[in-house]
This record gives sequence, C-alpha cells and structure tokens, in this order.
Amino acid sequence: MPMKKDIHVAHSPDSDDAFMFYALATRKIDTGDLNYVHVLSDIETLNRKALEGEYEVSAVSFHAYAYMADKYALLSCGASMGRNYGPIVVSGKPIRPDSLASKSVAIPGTLTTAFLTLRLFEPEIQYHVVPFDKILDQVREGKYDAGLLIHEGQLTYRELGLHKVLDLGEWWLGVTGLPLPLGGNVIKRDLGPALMKQVAEDIRRSIQYGLDHREEAMAYAIQFSRGLDLQRADRFVGMYVNDLTLDYGEEGREAVRRLLQEAYKKKIIPQRIALEFV
Repeated sequence: MPMKKDIHVAHSPDSDDAFMFYALATRKIDTGDLNYVHVLSDIETLNRKALEGEYEVSAVSFHAYAYMADKYALLSCGASMGRNYGPIVVSGKPIRPDSLASKSVAIPGTLTTAFLTLRLFEPEIQYHVVPFDKILDQVREGKYDAGLLIHEGQLTYRELGLHKVLDLGEWWLGVTGLPLPLGGNVIKRDLGPALMKQVAEDIRRSIQYGLDHREEAMAYAIQFSRGLDLQRADRFVGMYVNDLTLDYGEEGREAVRRLLQEAYKKKIIPQRIALEFV
C-alpha cells in the first residue's frame, strides 16, 4: 500500500470546531491517501504558529490572517461568522459602551478578530491579554473593569452576575449590514493547487457530515464545550456552524473584505490584503 500523506489540521478545542472536524477526526469519511492529524490549541497560539507556517491547515483569526496571506490561502469553508451576534464585552458593574476608552479591558489575544473589532469600535482601548478561559473570573473578581468574551462565555456571563456592555456582532451589523467574520481555515500555498483543493473538499465534506448527522456530531462535540449542557452547546455550535461555514458565499466574502479594509483604513493592519479562497 502507498504511504498516506499526513496533513496537520490545527484548530481550537471548542465545541464548534470539534463539530466541524468530527467526521475527519473519527474517520467517518474516506480521505483517500491523506491522513489528517489533529492538533488542538487556543486561537491565539494557533495564530502565532500560523505566522511561522507551522501547520498545513489551521484555524486562524481573520485579524491574524492579515499577517500570513503570503504563506496561506483561505479555504472557502470552515468560517465562523456571527450574524448580529459575536464577541461580547462584559463588565462587573454596568458601564456604557462609549466609556470603554477609560476602562481596563481583558482581551483573549492581540491577534484575535474580537480585539480587532473592539479597536474598530474604540481605537483607544486600554487592554490586558488574559487567557480566554480566565477572563470571566478575572472580571468578576474586579481585576479588570471589563472583558472581551469569545467562546462559551458569550452564553453564560449573566449567571456570574456580569453585565453586557456591547455585542460586537450587533454593532458591526448595524454599521455594515454584514455578518461579523471571526475566524476561518487557512491552507499552505506551497501544497500546490491540486492538494489544496483535495483538502478543501475533505473539510467541506466533514462539515456537511456534521450538519447531516447533528446528534452524533454533537455527542462528540459536547466533550469540548467547557461545562455547557447539551442544549446550550448545541446553540453555541448553531451560532458558529451555519450556511456561511459550508461556503462563504458572496456575503461572507464581502464581510471579510470589508473587515480587513476597515482595519487597514484605521491603520490597525499594515497593508491591504488581496483575498483568495480555495
């Protein structure tokens, strides 16, 4: 038998990513001569590794993509986009969105799209990088005035007595009429066009399999949901694995273009990015 070629797929240990990659991780679909090796890491670590070109395929923040477009192309599936919802800024005491510039805000990483969007909203933000899964606790303990939540905290912060200051997905839709693109999957350009296409198709089939076998895929994804019950985990997956995940479509592509265009205009990223989807 010919040797299988290893393709390293790096993604975060979250229920939405687990759901997307369920069929690949558990070999529910035939991937021919490709063997997918899954690497799990938080998004800021994935962003940093991708800057070095570490993995063939990686989930990354669209913010980080601005610094690696020379090495990676975007896959046309696997995006996380929030239509009228997205990362949430929460606080211990009620505060107004327009007062955020004078507050200390815990953020999950400087390369996250959540942070980029927060800077589009308020360029003068005073931020402190805190691991994403520690932000809720540290805001509750009063270490910071506010915190920027990605992942499951978006559904659970009220139970901890925290207040919503701003939903960045709602704000972005109000300004642009577009969904907020948070993260996508990238693939190394040096794999060559044929292999890039083959990998793109395998990942698209994996997402489709999860959507077609939702209960089975959720039973797998729940172990990555950091304490959410099945109903909430299912809601969280539904927020970030949807029609735009299977394919960006024109609206999704326009949303990514617009986000990076605004970031360039506001001098948050250093250059214009030409987008190419595989």
